Amino acid sequence: MAGILKPPGAFQVTPHKVSVCILLQIYAPPGQVAVPFPFSSADHHNRFGLFLLALTKSFDDIFEPKLDDLIHQLRGIGGLVNYFLIDSLTNRLSSLLSPDDLFNFFNDTRGVLGGPDVILEADQVVLDPNSNLGMFVRRCVLAFNLLTFEGVCHLLNSIGAYYKEALSSCSPNEAPQLDDSSNDLETLSEYENMDLENFVFEKVTEEMEARQRAGGRVSFHLHAPKALVGLVEDIEVPADPKLKYGDKLREGCQYAHPPSNTLRDLDPNGGLFLRTHWQVQGFLQEQADALEKQGGSFSLNDFELMLRQLQSLAPELHRVHFLRYLNSLYHDDYFAALENLHCYFDYSAGIEGFDFVPPASVSDTLGRFEIALLCLGMMHFHFGHPKQALEVLTEAVNVSRQQSNETCLAYTLAAICNLLSETGISCTTGILGSSYSPLTRIGISLSVQQQLFVLLRGSLKRADNLKLKRLVASNHLVMAKFDLTHVQRPLVSFGPKASMKLKTSPVNVCKELRLSSQLISEFAAETSSMTTDGAFSTAWLKNLEKPMDLQVLSHESGGSCPSAFQFCAEPSPVPASVLQLVGSSYLLRATAWETYGSTSLARFNAVVHATCFPDVSSTSDTALAYLKLIQHLAVSRGYKEAFSALKIAAEKFLSVSKSRILLLKLQLLHERALHRGHLKLAQQVCDELGVLASSVTGVDMELKTEASLRNARTLLAANQFSEAAAVAHSLFCMCYKFNMQVENATVLLLLAEIHKKSGNAVLGLPYALASLSFCQSFNLDLLKASATLTLAELWLALGSNHAKRALSLIYGAFPMILGQGGLELRARAYIVEAKCYLSDPSFSVYESPDVVLDPLRQASDELQLLEYHELAAEAFYLMAIVFDKLGRLEDREEAAASFKNHILALENPQDEEDPLIDMF
Repeated sequence: MAGILKPPGAFQVTPHKVSVCILLQIYAPPGQVAVPFPFSSADHHNRFGLFLLALTKSFDDIFEPKLDDLIHQLRGIGGLVNYFLIDSLTNRLSSLLSPDDLFNFFNDTRGVLGGPDVILEADQVVLDPNSNLGMFVRRCVLAFNLLTFEGVCHLLNSIGAYYKEALSSCSPNEAPQLDDSSNDLETLSEYENMDLENFVFEKVTEEMEARQRAGGRVSFHLHAPKALVGLVEDIEVPADPKLKYGDKLREGCQYAHPPSNTLRDLDPNGGLFLRTHWQVQGFLQEQADALEKQGGSFSLNDFELMLRQLQSLAPELHRVHFLRYLNSLYHDDYFAALENLHCYFDYSAGIEGFDFVPPASVSDTLGRFEIALLCLGMMHFHFGHPKQALEVLTEAVNVSRQQSNETCLAYTLAAICNLLSETGISCTTGILGSSYSPLTRIGISLSVQQQLFVLLRGSLKRADNLKLKRLVASNHLVMAKFDLTHVQRPLVSFGPKASMKLKTSPVNVCKELRLSSQLISEFAAETSSMTTDGAFSTAWLKNLEKPMDLQVLSHESGGSCPSAFQFCAEPSPVPASVLQLVGSSYLLRATAWETYGSTSLARFNAVVHATCFPDVSSTSDTALAYLKLIQHLAVSRGYKEAFSALKIAAEKFLSVSKSRILLLKLQLLHERALHRGHLKLAQQVCDELGVLASSVTGVDMELKTEASLRNARTLLAANQFSEAAAVAHSLFCMCYKFNMQVENATVLLLLAEIHKKSGNAVLGLPYALASLSFCQSFNLDLLKASATLTLAELWLALGSNHAKRALSLIYGAFPMILGQGGLELRARAYIVEAKCYLSDPSFSVYESPDVVLDPLRQASDELQLLEYHELAAEAFYLMAIVFDKLGRLEDREEAAASFKNHILALENPQDEEDPLIDMF
């Protein structure tokens, strides 16, 4: 018959639990001393106990495993022990042919438990009643004792179907092991086809009469009192012990029998048994973590089908709505996400499914409206609606304060901080209230950045007081990101003013990153048993299915190791969420060192993230680490190797949010098109970059800035100086409006480049000096070296009498350029150095020709890797001039020929035949 489906809140005796009890009887046989048969050692016996513990706690699926799955896991043990275990299990299952057999079986199962009244002999193996396995046995026995006689018959028939299904699915070679008692299964059909009401009446009458004749107590079945039942969680007991038998049956089967067509659609074989509430919740939590990690690459339809199946079987499990919301959210389905979010809070009032919120009290009838607002705000943030998100989160703050929900308030403030730091919001007037800072109450207006700083400090302090370790670590990361790109100024403009440096503080950034990483040593305070025990058990059972080179069970296998199991690739004891935060700190370290100009340290931290945290980090973060390494590869080794690595990354990360891989591909294509002089392709790439960015103001600011910068550079390469200057000026205004000061340094440097190339060196000097000022304030060392190089070129363009000043600037920037710069920056520095020497009237090329030729040769070699025809042509042109002065005609002709080839390649690009472009 079809399996009895029970809601996950009820602990029900199922055929799988009966199988585990049979294995527990083998593990701890009553009355046996020392290591029981067939185990060869105490270590062998203990590892089998770990296997049984994993069976009771794993949550790899919402349904309990079938018998053939359990047999397959037992075969993973290896050696001869698995044959004994399988034979004992199948023989014991096949011997359960009547209700009396089940009664006797559970009476025997109770014997594996120890207790204060049990007299133990030396080395006797018993289960502690308060241990995990002991509690499992007690719950099974108690749940069986609470069954009515019809429930026992249903269980007996389910065990028969459970056994028959395994018998029908096994191979011909394995069938004899299970077929010895298959003929006895015909007896089960008698119970399946009988009239249960008449049978119950007759059976109870006969037994009562027999008991009365024997003078014994009429105790057909042990019914535990309600107080005792309350000691074991997840067991539903009728409130009225005088409830009629028929009412009991109808109540117990309320969710037990879905419509037959539903069962047929879900599982044509029948026999579905949901796991316990604890295991189903653990499975849903595991799926939520996988959704967060994999994002859009997670299968939408398959997961949605499973959630609908679970919702139809357990409609009271409202967390399914929240999982459906997450599934729609990460697949960018706005309307489905909004509908499922509303369904979740309509049904559960936000009480179920949030570990950071304490359970509602009995008098709390308002639900968790503040949590609904928090989720709605985060959903708006995910879909690129910053204004709506900020309004909703502000309302969540007010409701959290009214409800005195300090934990939700801490998370809401952290979400607002993340929103303000990630999106461009130029003004919060009318959105953020005045209660965030006491400074606003005395008439001092705060900018968005100052409000963000105040919110960050308040959120960090609140999370620390509430002992929310993960939130504290996350806030430290946001604070480090804030310190990376903002100069901290005093919030008040009156009173005594102490001397201060208007610069960012790399020391504060490193301090915040270190404080965030300390979470890994404090994770135990927030670790739940569902996360640790369930994750370990699930991983161990999955590892049993992996092929192993050696059978390492006992001396029968011929090996020297007596271990019963080889649990390979055991999971880390640190929770995945903690490791994800630690991995994010390394990713932020890489970004910080990129900003400060240390490419070697940035590459090191990106490698650490890509190699040590790929299993716990989100797909987007892992892809970002790979892309940082590919960017470094393009800058230091050229485009050929970078495109090869990018192709591998594109295959590995097929669906990354906002397609970071597509963005990097367009960036590399644009750089290469400019270097090769293919301006038409460069403009097409700029148009594609502009399309990728959202049209909503304040969203995708980094992408919009990148598109405008590359558009201006394309116009500059086409010698459209006025148009390029207009685009750069508009971009500067946008960055200033949204306080993107680091990007402003790059835009100012671009304006200096535009004036330098247009022949207005005097107009370019203020922009170069302003860019240098920004670089010094924000510690942008590598960009500062590039700005210094541009400044030297501008001085050199003013006349030969400024050559020594320009050369002095270059020598000051050389340590940074040669140590951390890429191919293009180093080649530019070499060429400018040679031009400074050639422009200096006091320099004689005849006396020291290598001072000029060596940097030019080095520049030409590095520019060959980049295929930068314009700069390479300039290098060969200067080399030809030097060779002409030295009278080396053959070298001059060779340099002139190389110069001509680069000019021709620049004027006639052939990118349509480029195999690197065809790769994508």
